[in-house]
Order: sequence, then structure tokens, then C-alpha cells
Amino acid sequence: MTITTDAPSRAREAIRPTGVERSFGADELIVSKTDRRGVITYANDVFCRVGAYELDEVLGRPHNLIRHPEMPRAVFALLWETISSGHELFAYINNLAKDGANYWVLAHVTPSFDERGQVVGYHSNRRRPSPGALAQVRPLYAQLLAEERRHSSTKAAVAASSDLLARLVRERAASYEELVWSIIGTQEV
Repeated sequence: MTITTDAPSRAREAIRPTGVERSFGADELIVSKTDRRGVITYANDVFCRVGAYELDEVLGRPHNLIRHPEMPRAVFALLWETISSGHELFAYINNLAKDGANYWVLAHVTPSFDERGQVVGYHSNRRRPSPGALAQVRPLYAQLLAEERRHSSTKAAVAASSDLLARLVRERAASYEELVWSIIGTQEV
């Protein structure tokens, strides 16, 4: 599968996943900030190194530049719904590096507010998830992706996988947050 990314006045590029999975140090944090539209305004050196990008290649680009095609759209729909309403969210995310490698993160995404309390952007800190956590997340995401692939339109795919995600959450926890916290409980300290 190929991902294309667009940004004003930048060439179109296609990134093909290679199947190579990379990681980063347990003591490292990947940090990025975006504006309200999700355009990157800050990325730390770990973001650039793990993602195989130079800083000038990510600033001003949409954050979905690193979206892996094997990442369920339902998770991103929930993420955007939550943070745009002014709330934080923890989520496991599979990202795609510039060289086609992938890397899993436990993301903590929070809105940034101005002095009037209006959302002006978003901030994300990401840690390396434990193998135990990923062993729980991968099958869940595989179910969501299978549901998405049953639908011909993106809108129908997102709606169906979002419904499935809500049902799976109800079966396992009182809320999405509780489900993520139960998986985080398997994180190595």
C-alpha cells in the first residue's frame, strides 16, 4: 500500500511500508506540536531520528505525514473527536517513517489553549510501548482494519470501524480511556 502526502508548495511523495519495524529508547520521548489543522509546528530530535526525517521536511507538513496504512481510521476519528473538543487522549499508534519502516508509540495527545481557553493546536508526547501492550493492541487493530476493508467508501469504513471499536470497548471496559489504561497497565516500568 502507498501513502501520499500533500503540503502547500511541496512535492508529492509516496512512502511504501517496508515491513521493517524500528523502536527507540525506553527513556526517550517523541514530541511534536501542531496547529489546529494538524500541521506540524514543532518536532523534537527523537521525532526526526525515529521517523527518518530532517526537521525542515516535517515543519509545515500535515501530521498525517507519518500515518501508517495499517492504522485503523476509527482510532484517528476518535482521537480528533476527543482532542478537538478540548480533551486529552492516550492511544497506541503505528507510525510510518520516511524510509518505510514503522514504529509503534503510546501517544498522549493534548490540546493547547490560548488565554481565552480556545484550542489553538495540539501537543503529543509518545513513549515506546511494551511488547505486552502491543500483544493486546495488534489483534484489536486487526479487527478494526478488517471491518474497514469490508466497505468501499472511506466514510462507510470509518463509521463501521468506529461502531466496532465502541462495541469492543463496551465488552472490555467502561470507556475507551479505561481500555487504554488497562493496556497501559501491561507497560514495563
